[in-house]
Amino acid sequence: MKLMCALTLTAFCAVASPTLLAAQTAPAMTGCAAKQQDIRTQIDQAKAAGNQNQLAGLEKALKQSNSHCTEASLKKERENKVLSARHEVAQRQADLDKAMKKGDADKINTRKEKLAASRKELQEATDELSR
Repeated sequence: MKLMCALTLTAFCAVASPTLLAAQTAPAMTGCAAKQQDIRTQIDQAKAAGNQNQLAGLEKALKQSNSHCTEASLKKERENKVLSARHEVAQRQADLDKAMKKGDADKINTRKEKLAASRKELQEATDELSR
């Protein structure tokens, strides 16, 4: 049994090492190229899952990205996402404040969870903008 585990582990390392090395040495993509690569990855996942509706939508998105994506438009899109996320955080904070004034513990906990999720989305949008 130990021999079988050792052989399996060795085989896995032999297969995974070149892939990991390639991922580490490849230059990081940014901008439209990164966006298009992300769409291609989602297309591969949709194909593997056999999700034809999602596949059609992703292929359309890739065509539009190839035709219309510019660094300026991508930056504007990301800025709008940050603004929208900031607005969402402000709204969630107001909802939490209102629930705290009423003193309803269940609503307070729910509002805190929603606020935390909105803050996470804002952070992700801000990180994406800075890339």
